[in-house]
Amino acid sequence: MGAAYFYESTLNHEEIVLVADFGGGTSDFSLVRVGPRSRVELTPVQRIIGNAGLPLAGDTFDAAIVRNLVSPQLGAGTDYRSMEKLLPIPAWIYLNLERWHYASFLKAPDTMRLLKSLLTQAVAPEKIAALIHLVEEDLGYQLHRAVQATKVALSSEEKARFVFQQSDISINQLVSRASFEKWIARHLKAIALTVEELFASCGLKPAEVDRVFLTGGSAFVPAVRNIFAERFGAEKLIGGSEFTSVAKGLALRAAESWDRELIRPRS
Repeated sequence: MGAAYFYESTLNHEEIVLVADFGGGTSDFSLVRVGPRSRVELTPVQRIIGNAGLPLAGDTFDAAIVRNLVSPQLGAGTDYRSMEKLLPIPAWIYLNLERWHYASFLKAPDTMRLLKSLLTQAVAPEKIAALIHLVEEDLGYQLHRAVQATKVALSSEEKARFVFQQSDISINQLVSRASFEKWIARHLKAIALTVEELFASCGLKPAEVDRVFLTGGSAFVPAVRNIFAERFGAEKLIGGSEFTSVAKGLALRAAESWDRELIRPRS
């Protein structure tokens, strides 16, 4: 609704808008009546035709890059020797790398002992050594900054170079937008399905929507934009202040409510 208020501030007529807000951990979709008349005649609840959402967005896309590009360079998918057998390095270790603030969990004493034991038995010890260095030096945040930079670059370029160099860690790899879109394909399908379910639940057809307002960082991802362009037409897509529209809209709403409070008659 904050993004809807922001978009409404640019209008001098009535519209039905689909607001698609892509945050860090969630994607939220709302069908809202906006415009000067709706602002005056309808309550906020009356203006909402319907909403839906799902728990994935920017962080999920980042995790896909870590899983497919970074973790293999840190030992994921490799083996270690135990009792004359080759066993896979435990996959759960790398799940903690897919959220920057989870990487520090690997610093627990029991986990560090496990990692150092794996180092002595690993088929690719240099990769495990790089992983240990990342954990010991608390480099999870820096790693995800590099991941996000690559994701942003892929929004405007067909290929981008992922670079992460920190002492014992050196990863320099070219990644294509096509590969990235393949990694997130199932998440894109989930987003598309949620939008379809929203319209079905409201009994509304895509043609009845005047605009699709996309906001949040992942609104720049071409594959995300294509979901809406294919269903509503590229000419209906609109954005602006993608990182601040919600805050700006809420501020406008607060100012409006404050003005009403000031002019309300006192008994």
